[in-house]
Formats: sequence, C-alpha cells, structure tokens
Amino acid sequence: MSNRTDVPSNNEDSTNDMIKKTETHPSQDDALTNDTLTNAALTNKSIDQSEDISLENDMAIEEFFAPSGHTRMADDFKSGYVAIVGRPNVGKSTLMNHLLGQKLSITSRKPQTTRHRIHGILSNHEMQAVFVDTPGIHRNEVRAINERMNKAAVSALVDVDLVLFVVDSDQWRDDDLLTLQKLGDTDLTVVLVINKSDTLKDKGSVLPLIETFNDSFDFADIVPVSALKNQNLDRLQEVIASHLPVAAPIYDTEQITDRSERFLASEIIREKIMRSAGDEVPYDLTVQIDAFKDEPAHTDPKTGRPRKACTFIDATIYVERSGQKAIVIGDKGQRIKQVGMDARKDMEQLFDKKIMLTLWVKVKRGWSDDERALTSLGY
Repeated sequence: MSNRTDVPSNNEDSTNDMIKKTETHPSQDDALTNDTLTNAALTNKSIDQSEDISLENDMAIEEFFAPSGHTRMADDFKSGYVAIVGRPNVGKSTLMNHLLGQKLSITSRKPQTTRHRIHGILSNHEMQAVFVDTPGIHRNEVRAINERMNKAAVSALVDVDLVLFVVDSDQWRDDDLLTLQKLGDTDLTVVLVINKSDTLKDKGSVLPLIETFNDSFDFADIVPVSALKNQNLDRLQEVIASHLPVAAPIYDTEQITDRSERFLASEIIREKIMRSAGDEVPYDLTVQIDAFKDEPAHTDPKTGRPRKACTFIDATIYVERSGQKAIVIGDKGQRIKQVGMDARKDMEQLFDKKIMLTLWVKVKRGWSDDERALTSLGY
C-alpha cells in the first residue's frame, strides 16, 4: 500500500477547484480591503448625517431666536420706500391700508383727511415696501395748514425708490395735473394706479384713459385696481417688487409703522369725528393726546380685586369756534360719547390691549393758520 496522498488525475481539474475555492473563500487581504471600503462608506454617511443634523440645529436655533412669524428671506430680497401720491380723495390711504391688510391710515369721504406723512411697512419673504401715505396735493393753499400739507406731500418724493401716482378711474382734474407736474420735475420711477376701477360700468372704457395717461407721462407701469374691494392688489404688489432695489430690510419685518401709538390714537379719534358728523363737522379740527399711560395687570389695593392691564388715554379735540364745539359734542353729549366708543374699539384692535379713553373739546381760535400752533400740534 502506498503512503502518498492521492491528487487529481489532471491539472485542469486542480485549477478549476482552486478557482472555486478562491471565489468561495476570499483571501485575508481581500477581506480587509472590503471591510475598509465598508467602514469608509459608513464614516462618510455618518459625516453627511452629522452635517445634516448640524444644519438642522442651526436652522432651529435661528428660527427660535427670530421674531414670531419670521419668514426666511429670499436671496434677492428687495426693499425700499414707496411714496403714494395724488390729489385729495382718490383713495391713497385706503390703498395703503388694504395693501398692508391693516387699518393704519385714517379715511373718510372728506377731502384732505390725511394731513401727515404716515409710513406703513409691508414685509414678506420677497420684499419690504415702506409706503409713505401723503396728504393730497392741492392748489388752494388758503391757510398755513394747507401749505404745510402740500410741503409734506412734495417732500415725500425725496429719497424714495418708487412712486405710486393714484388717480380716480373716471375723473381727471386740475389737481391730478398739478401732481403730475410735480412728478415731472423728478427722475423717479412712477407707477400709475387707476383706483376705483370697479365703479366703471364698461370695463373697456378704462383703456382710453390708460392711453391718455400714457401720452402725458412715461409711466413705468399702469395698474387698474379697486383698493376698497381688494381687486388686482396682488398684481400691484408684484409690480412694486419689480421696481425696488435688492437690499436688506429697512425695518424689522414684524413692524407695520414707524409712527407712535400716541399719534395713531389721535388720528383714530379725528377719523371718528369726521365720520360721525359727516358734512357738519368742521374740517379745521385737530386732536392732541394729553396723556398716554400704560398700567400693567395688578391687584387693586383698595378692593383686593385683580385688574387687567390697561392703557389710559386723555385727548383734547381742538376746534376754532364755539359753534363747532357744539357740533362735535352733539345733543346731550351723544356724538362725543359715540366717537369715544368707536375710537376705543379701533384702538383696542390696533394696539391689542384694553383702552380707557377720556375726551375733551376745547376752542383754540385760529390754530389752523397759526404757524406756532401748527408746530406745537405736530404739523
């Protein structure tokens, strides 16, 4: 019997057998290489996941410390000042209020309701438009207050990025031409806004009006709207954004105005008087806030009862004649009482807090034509 081990009878069988063994059982070096590649892939995946988590954490921290309702801004964010100009009573204040979605500037059917420049701030993820609502430009500067209102309107054209020239859809007056002449003296970008387009019985009749305006001035855009009914305001916002420069926000994106609560309170009171009295009300009245005191929630020391936070406002309504004082007060004080109730309701909605309002009516003769009195009253 032989002691040697049997081997395959031919070399081909041996080679095939070795190949099969190699495929089934990789070498130690090959196994090491595969483990290294697997570990590297896992490491890269871990790094990617770590970076994602870090980015998510950064975003979460940013959103946590951002103001409530903060929206991430577009890379090509735009911002600028937009003056709203036009003759009296074409709906400039109504337009700004509806663009903001917030009643900020007072309105009434009486011409020249707006006497001061008021900034309203519209912010979204694409732009911030700082609207400058101005008094209506008019020819009859019969008193000092009229002159100051015209100066306030014209001075609003300084350093703005865009002008909205607001006109009535079916009326073209001399004061419209006056405003256009003022704009012609500048090199500003002007968008024509044809307001109250919903009042036109024949919508096609606005086309000749557009052609007329186009022939008289080189407008950057022409947009028919109805401010009161929110018609075509989205289109107007798109046009505004297209003409603003790429820039960071001018104000905090949560801010809606740069005016103080004291100023807004005085304007609300004046609006309620003008709306309540209609044509009876004297145009030459004004409102001065005498006291504006915030009182935090506390326990009444006398009764021991809890009291909610409240703002106490004292205001004086100035008129020029005794007869005007009687009109504002009304029969047995009913008009001034209703004015106070309506004004308080609007203030509580705008300021989001409880208001206690006290009103007084006094005669201040000739205040609307007195330069010193106008200055002291904030004009």
